[in-house]
Amino acid sequence: MVTFVAGMGLLSQGSPLTWEETRKYADHVRKHGILQFLNIYNKVKDRQKDVLKWGDEVEYMLVEMDERNEKARLVLNGSKVLETLQQKGENINPNHPTLWRPEYGSYMIEGTPGQPYGGTMSEFNTVEDNMDKRRREASSVLEKNQTLLTVTSFPRLGCPGFTQPEYKPTPVEKGASKSLFFPDEAINRHPRFSTLTRNIRHRRGEKVVINVPVFKDKSTPCPFVEVFPEDDGEAARGAKPDHIYMDAIGFGMGNCCLQVTFQACSISEARYLYDQLATFCPIVMALSAASPFYRGFVSDIDCRWGVISASVDDRTREERGLEPLKNNKFRIHKSRYDSIDCYLSCCGEKYNDIELTIDEEINKQLLDAGIDKLLAQHIAHLFIRDPISLFQEKIHLDDENESDHFENIQSTNWQTMRFKPPPPNSEIGWRVEFRPMEVQLTDFENSAYVVFIVLLTRVILSYKLDFLLPLSKDVFKGCNPVLDPPASAVNGLESEASDGEEYTLMSIDTIINGKEGVFTGLIPMLNSYLENMEVDVDTRCTILNYLKLIKRRASGELMTMAKWMREYVSHHPQYKQDSVITDKINYDMLQECDLIAKGQKKCPELIGEPLNRGK
Repeated sequence: MVTFVAGMGLLSQGSPLTWEETRKYADHVRKHGILQFLNIYNKVKDRQKDVLKWGDEVEYMLVEMDERNEKARLVLNGSKVLETLQQKGENINPNHPTLWRPEYGSYMIEGTPGQPYGGTMSEFNTVEDNMDKRRREASSVLEKNQTLLTVTSFPRLGCPGFTQPEYKPTPVEKGASKSLFFPDEAINRHPRFSTLTRNIRHRRGEKVVINVPVFKDKSTPCPFVEVFPEDDGEAARGAKPDHIYMDAIGFGMGNCCLQVTFQACSISEARYLYDQLATFCPIVMALSAASPFYRGFVSDIDCRWGVISASVDDRTREERGLEPLKNNKFRIHKSRYDSIDCYLSCCGEKYNDIELTIDEEINKQLLDAGIDKLLAQHIAHLFIRDPISLFQEKIHLDDENESDHFENIQSTNWQTMRFKPPPPNSEIGWRVEFRPMEVQLTDFENSAYVVFIVLLTRVILSYKLDFLLPLSKDVFKGCNPVLDPPASAVNGLESEASDGEEYTLMSIDTIINGKEGVFTGLIPMLNSYLENMEVDVDTRCTILNYLKLIKRRASGELMTMAKWMREYVSHHPQYKQDSVITDKINYDMLQECDLIAKGQKKCPELIGEPLNRGK
């Protein structure tokens, strides 16, 4: 699909460098990355009137359902499945309706539409069909006992025997992650992924540390403390009591998500959309919550974001503020996978109220080259990071016609929104990527979230809406967004906005569905927009069904996937109220998920009933 690179970022082929070798070229990559950005910017800064094009990315897990042993395992043959799909599709037909790309896990694949969707309303009626095509296409090349699932987090990821074939982790031997739980064989074989894994660990100076609060059920040990027999001391130092401890990138990047990329008509429109959509990132993340289980335990969080953020946190102790700066240049406040740190549009400038770490030299270089202050500081902030994966063949490049060094830094800053300049010498325009959503169980749900976000961009642009608020107030609890308002905001409003303030606390129900005298609500805005558009009956019916799902999820009338999974586990006859998800519980739940995803079983508490999908 012309508007995308793979979700994990730039995928180059070649000979990967170690972290020590990569570090020697860090300044070279930054220097030439900035030159490449300036070359692109100067060529296309005045580009106007690009038409709306957009597309989604869905990530899938390959799962074996072992009926005899009642076990669900992740199948580590993603590369083979991917190669088969590409050979049957895009390799013989450039207009094939689907495209397939690798992802971090060797049990994962990513599917996108073969061509971007356009700006007509009727396109919304084709999204679910294309997702269905992808699911059927990939399922057709699997073996009899295997299935394709869109679950955000595999509940027993990192538990003994969670892969097929089974491999044991190698924490004390040479390897990419040295994890106590996650074998290197579960990492995609493309050299980028193992290099990323190894170099993040080497740059940080230790393994990554992920601690997720465990859900305290009636029989959960208190305190909840694990002992790790093969630990060399790192786990004992890193693990917190009453938390589920994880130690590898795979626990974050091995999760699945749903993303949408839009082409804007100009750079200014792209910057405006980037800012406006940033406000909705934590809201839509909470609405799509789908990952309550980690390493075979029930957690006290519903979304993957905090897990994935910690999983790629390559900051040293100095950069994390644990030791004085000596060998590093910057104190860095966040992981390279986190929420945005600054708005890009002129209307967002006054709301940039959080501390922004920037490379002052790069900032000055950009300003001197004619880049405005807001865009310059955004790029100078991204470029405080080192390249984390570099290939020998990609060191010396043609800065006029290539952008690999810029993309090396840009694509490993995994933020809730991504501002994407056009590739060199291409027909692609300025784009923005909306990144916080958890993947949903069915194609209907995934389509609903995608269409909701795309429609929201149309409404924002058509009505010139402004949803900005100070970044410090955009509460982004990456680990645990809540759907219900706090006790002090039972009515969806904590208090009247005080004099001079343009914002107030609202529940997600109020934000999405509106409340008289408080806020119109996004769904009523979208409905108003639709009433003024020429839309065929079929498409209108489809869109209204999607919006109905979003509306009912926001009100709590329908469960999120995370809530549904929790309910399933709590009512399973084998569950002992001890926060443990056994192989049998996992197998039964994923079998149920598979039936629902294939339309063989209804699930009114999750999706609603009945569903006239406008087909």
